Amino acid sequence: MTQTDPRRRIPRTDALLADPVLAAAVDRHGADAVKAAVRVAQEQARSGEIEPGQVADAARAALPSRSTSLRPLLNATGVVVHTNVGRAPLSAAAVEAVVAASGYVDVEFDVATGARARRGRGTLAALRDAVPAAGDALVVNNGAAALVLATTALAAGREVLVSRGEMVEIGDGFRLPDLIASTGARLREVGTTNRTTVDDYAAALGPQTGCVLKVHPSNFRVEGFTSAAPVEQLARLAGPDGAPVPIVVDIGSGLLRRDPLLPDEPDAASTLAAGATIVTASGDKLLGGPQAGLVLGDATTVERLRRHPLARALRVDKLTLAALEATLRGPASPVTAYLHADADALRARTERLAESVGREVVPVEGRVGGGGAPGVPLPGWAVVLPEACAERLRTGDPGVVARIERGRCLVDLRCVPSESDGEVERAVRAALAVGG
Repeated sequence: MTQTDPRRRIPRTDALLADPVLAAAVDRHGADAVKAAVRVAQEQARSGEIEPGQVADAARAALPSRSTSLRPLLNATGVVVHTNVGRAPLSAAAVEAVVAASGYVDVEFDVATGARARRGRGTLAALRDAVPAAGDALVVNNGAAALVLATTALAAGREVLVSRGEMVEIGDGFRLPDLIASTGARLREVGTTNRTTVDDYAAALGPQTGCVLKVHPSNFRVEGFTSAAPVEQLARLAGPDGAPVPIVVDIGSGLLRRDPLLPDEPDAASTLAAGATIVTASGDKLLGGPQAGLVLGDATTVERLRRHPLARALRVDKLTLAALEATLRGPASPVTAYLHADADALRARTERLAESVGREVVPVEGRVGGGGAPGVPLPGWAVVLPEACAERLRTGDPGVVARIERGRCLVDLRCVPSESDGEVERAVRAALAVGG
């Protein structure tokens, strides 16, 4: 390398790390990530791709724009609880609660006495307030975990009675029989695929019965010559010794109280009032909170679940507890708002978008999603784009996930915050420009 070689002008690493922008980036990305960006920029200068004076700018540009590989997306599919894009978006109150809980907090500490306290007591109180019929509550890491904990604590080594019509697959290949088998309990099927009566359960009761399990078939519908035993009848069942049989009901979607929009979706309050011993549900579906499994019901039985060794492995962290409490006590969640979106306002937003990009509007039917209320349409409107725009929208910035239907890309604003309409418009313009 000669004295006049421009590579001699490449800034040294220590000088680059003293750059105010790069020095500040260490706090956000870590020293290793910043040094890696500096080395990449220096190599670009050595190979002649950039000038030595451009190294600092190139290093800044090489830094990741986000602290996580997870990429924010705008959901323009019309599916409210969309599993593939993270199910329920958190409310502003829940996000604020997560930030507040990110440091040291009294999650399991009584500041008055300085002694250990029940974990997440504020969240559990909020759950009991939301569902007064529940004697107590417990939170675990997802809905499947809540069901596994209940059946393990009540029926490990014994039988779980379940209708053949409720032997469901919950998604991604996970099936109810496999989940129950993992607990050490034995499934005993009763009734038939389309019809199961309370007498079918009664005939199967015996000394080995640990509990009766009723599962809401939330992600499909069976119509025609069908029947299912209601919780009210199951709650009157007694074992050979005359003692009541625990009734575990998995309602799935996390609806805590009845919603007129979803008349066939079971809710926790009504299910407990009907006599269920335990209700299990998800917190990140219709409730609109973080991923969590909810256990509500008889106080003695909930305590039995809480004291089971498996409960420790399934417990949630402080961030989930904070977000769940804020969801329960705060304003309506985005999920609730999107489900009950005003039709006139939604159409007006859609027509403004269509007019701005020179496209037409068509009526569409959104969906609840997340395995909830499969037969309930959500009437709405969408902007029609060429099918090729779907990929361009997904990979753009911001990423916009639209729906492909009959060779068309449909942009449905139901689940897009109104303040993000401008971002969607810019994304659509960019997608259309690529296609000419």
